[in-house]
Amino acid sequence: VQLQASGGGLVQPGGSLRLSCTASQGTSDYYAIGWFRLAPGKEREGVSCIDNTNGNTNYADSVKGRFTISGDKAKNTVYLEMKSLKSEDTAIYYCHTLPLHWCPTIRIPPDYWGQGTQVTVSS
Repeated sequence: VQLQASGGGLVQPGGSLRLSCTASQGTSDYYAIGWFRLAPGKEREGVSCIDNTNGNTNYADSVKGRFTISGDKAKNTVYLEMKSLKSEDTAIYYCHTLPLHWCPTIRIPPDYWGQGTQVTVSS
């Protein structure tokens, strides 16, 4: 299954964006979908994850209360709603499938990453 992240852009601090992660075909219920980000000079960070079997969600402490992950199975799409954006949220955002037991810790997969979508928070 190939995933494509989109929806990034330039936004002012305090603003909002909604990212989309669309699958080339239906994803199995036995996978989770995670959002990750890579900022300049930093290591890749797990941001959020949704378990396709029960809808449970997980968030990094840095985004709790500001970001919301959700899924639309009919559209094979997972969304990341981002509010109250800060300059430190600036990064390339990626989505990736995960084994279910990796979702609670938003464990970072070691393999290939797609293009991602750039989010820049700046005034």
